[in-house]
Amino acid sequence: MECLVFSSYRWTNVHFMKKTTLVIILLFSCISFGQEGKITELNFTGLKRTKEKFLRRLIQTKPDTQYDSIKLALDIERLNRLAGIAKATYKLEEDASGSYRLTYDIVENFTIIPALRISQANDGSFAFRISTFEFNFLGNNQLIGGFYEREVFDSYGGYWQNPFLFGNKVGLGFNYKEFSTQEPVFFSEGTKDYRFDNTIVQGQVLFSFDFNNEAEFNVTFSDEEYNFIGEDPIPNAPFSVQADRLIFEALYRYINVDIDYQYIDGVSNEISTEFFSFLDGGDRGEEFLGDFLSIRNDFIYYKKIKERGNWASRLRLAAIVGNEDSPFAPFAVDNQLNIRGAGTTVDRGTASIVLNTEYRHTFYEKGWFVLQGNAFVDAGTWRSPGEEFSELFTGETARLFPGLGIRFIHKRIFNAVIRIDYGFGIGANATNGITFGVGQFF
Repeated sequence: MECLVFSSYRWTNVHFMKKTTLVIILLFSCISFGQEGKITELNFTGLKRTKEKFLRRLIQTKPDTQYDSIKLALDIERLNRLAGIAKATYKLEEDASGSYRLTYDIVENFTIIPALRISQANDGSFAFRISTFEFNFLGNNQLIGGFYEREVFDSYGGYWQNPFLFGNKVGLGFNYKEFSTQEPVFFSEGTKDYRFDNTIVQGQVLFSFDFNNEAEFNVTFSDEEYNFIGEDPIPNAPFSVQADRLIFEALYRYINVDIDYQYIDGVSNEISTEFFSFLDGGDRGEEFLGDFLSIRNDFIYYKKIKERGNWASRLRLAAIVGNEDSPFAPFAVDNQLNIRGAGTTVDRGTASIVLNTEYRHTFYEKGWFVLQGNAFVDAGTWRSPGEEFSELFTGETARLFPGLGIRFIHKRIFNAVIRIDYGFGIGANATNGITFGVGQFF
C-alpha cells in the first residue's frame, strides 16, 4: 500500500512539473513572439498637402503596438477612400531585433475641382452649372465649395463639411442654397410649368461609428414656392403654392468597398429617412406641400472582373407616406438622377423602383490617363400621385433604357471622371438622349 501511494505521488509530481514547464515555455514563446511582432516605427511618405497628424488620427495601427495584418488592411482601405488620396500602399521592414518599421506610401489626389455641367432646361433652352469644390481643405479632408447654375433662372449655393472635426468619430457640416428652376408638374388633365423657388439652410452632424458604418443627422429649413407660368391654367390646379418647411433627415451608410483608382470592388448601402414638416404657407400650401415621410434606400454592388473590367449595379427603392395625392411629387424621372436618355424631369412619382446596371471596361491606360467605355441598362417604374402601390408592378409607368457610354478619367484628380452616355428608349413613346456629367453615374 505504501508503495502504491508513493508511486502515485511521484507520478503526480512529475506530471505537475511537466505541465508547469510547458506553461513556462509557452509563456516565454508568446512574449518572444510579441516582441518580434511589435511595430516600433510608423512613417508616411508622399504627403504634400494632407496633414500627417490627421492620417495618424484616422488609422487603427499605432506605433509601439503589435503588428496586426487585419488592422493594416483596413487602414489601407480607409486611406484609399479619402478624397485627398489617389493610392495608398505600405512597406513593412523587419529589423535585427524582430520588430517592424511600417511605412505608408501615399500618392495624393489633386482636390480643387472646377466642374461644368451642360444640359437642356425644361423649356428647351440651354442650361449649365459651374462649380468649384476643394475636397481636402486644410489637408484634413474638409469639403468647401459652391456652385452657380442657370436653368431658365439663376441658382447658387455654398457647402462646408468637416467629417472629422471632433476626432475620427464626429463631424459637422453646413449648406446654404438658393434654387430657381422651371419645373413641369403632371396633372391628370395635362402638364403645366411652374417656377420653383427654394431657399435651403441646412445643418449636419456626421457620425463614423467604425470603419464600415457611418450616419448623418440633418436639420433643414426650406422655403418653397411654386408659381404658375403661362396663361392657360388647368382646372383646379393652383396658381401659386408656398410652404415653409422644417425637414429632419436621418441617414445611415454601410460601406465595404476596395478602391484601386478606377476599379471598385465591394458593396455599399445607404438608407435615408426624411420627415417634411409643414410650418406655414400661403393659399393651398398645406394641401399640396403638407407633411409627409420620405424613405429611400440605395444598394450598390461593385465587382472587379479580371484585369480591366468592373461591373456596377444600383438598386434604388423610394416611397413617401402621407400627402400621396399631391402632383408636386418628390421623385422625378430625370437624365442626371436615374434613367439616362429619358430627358430632363419627364415624370414625377410618389414611389419608385430603379435598377441601374453597367459594365465598365478600361480600353486604354497610361500614366494618369484612363479611357473607359461602358454598356448599361437603366430601368425603373413609378407610382403616380394618387395611385396605389400596385401601379409599380403593372408596367404602365415602367421605363427601359439600354445604352453605351465613354469615360475620360484622370487618376490623380479626385472624382475627375468626364462621362458621356447615350440611352436608347424601349417601348411606346420612348425617347433617346445623351447625358453629360462629372463623376461616375453611381
